[in-house]
Amino acid sequence: MQDDAPDRLIPYDEIVQEALRAVVGRVLGEVEASGRLPGEHHFFITFKTAAAGVDIPKHLSERFPDEMTIVIQNRFWDLKVGEDGFEVGLSFNQAPARLVIPFSAITGFHDPAVNFALQFQAQTEEGGPQDHEAAENDLPLAEPIEDGSNVVAVDFSRKK
Repeated sequence: MQDDAPDRLIPYDEIVQEALRAVVGRVLGEVEASGRLPGEHHFFITFKTAAAGVDIPKHLSERFPDEMTIVIQNRFWDLKVGEDGFEVGLSFNQAPARLVIPFSAITGFHDPAVNFALQFQAQTEEGGPQDHEAAENDLPLAEPIEDGSNVVAVDFSRKK
């Protein structure tokens, strides 16, 4: 019998993760194209700060060595969305910062205006997400999801 199990021949979990991250890219691309967030929409984006391709100021990576959450709402600028990620200007404690975040580093996306959220498997580690402080990028935090409606959580476990 072959060493490759059937579930390893087609990496469905990776394909689905990639497709869901493309949702984040499309939404951010529409915001970039229009130059503003429509209506009451705003985004909480959680990402791995040490992931390949992430470029954030040193003081933020020191404060958030594993994961951080940013808010894109009222005070953001220079949003640029590419094929593999995005960059955005945000303010932290009244100090401007430019962040470059690949889509592969994102572990969560939440739009509280419509109670929509996506959660992704971390691509760099086996364990589940670790607790972390919010980045507090000069915006009030929205209410958390309470009933779980419109939440898409993808958690694939391979059987060996």
